[in-house]
Amino acid sequence: MKAELLKIHPVNPEGRKINRVVEVLREGGIIVYPTDTIYGIGCDLMNRKAIERLCHIMDIKPQKLDLSFICNDLSHISHYVKRIDTPVFKILKKALPGPFTFILESNSQVPKILDVNKKTVGIRIPDHNIPRAIVALLGHPLITSSIKDDDKIKEYTTDPEEIYEDFKHSVDLVIDGGAGGHTPSTVVDCTGEIQIVRQGLGDIEQYL
Repeated sequence: MKAELLKIHPVNPEGRKINRVVEVLREGGIIVYPTDTIYGIGCDLMNRKAIERLCHIMDIKPQKLDLSFICNDLSHISHYVKRIDTPVFKILKKALPGPFTFILESNSQVPKILDVNKKTVGIRIPDHNIPRAIVALLGHPLITSSIKDDDKIKEYTTDPEEIYEDFKHSVDLVIDGGAGGHTPSTVVDCTGEIQIVRQGLGDIEQYL
């Protein structure tokens, strides 16, 4: 069955459309959605079968599972990570929502996803109303990965209609929230001394 293509306003997401997205997620669906950086692909963190499908679509082995959680706000983060030191918390408070993925130590609440016990987790709170509205209504995070392109010159697809053509036979719903970006998030490791793992759209130095 072909995926649904759903156009949602990026600034003022329509409530009934967000309801539809969450309905798909609760049924174990895989969605493609916009963020403040590039388009992402994800599913409900609490649905193991959906995560298995996501791994299959992205051709990721469970042992190599290194996906991020999309959260709604800082209070959401505290459910899934160990105690955050004050200096790190101050950075998160200043930098989020924003184009960053913060690697933090996971706590016992994090599901042993596909029977792989992950000691760390990547946390994102994008500065984009669509994914945050989805997560707020869903009640827990999306587990997510970036949409990459097979084209070596154009690494990330920005046109939601192109993304739909690429994924319409493998996912359940593609959100058209307007053109996506070309640059992924900046990945910051906060498990020890603050380190930039990948320089992307965000400049973390201004928050240190």
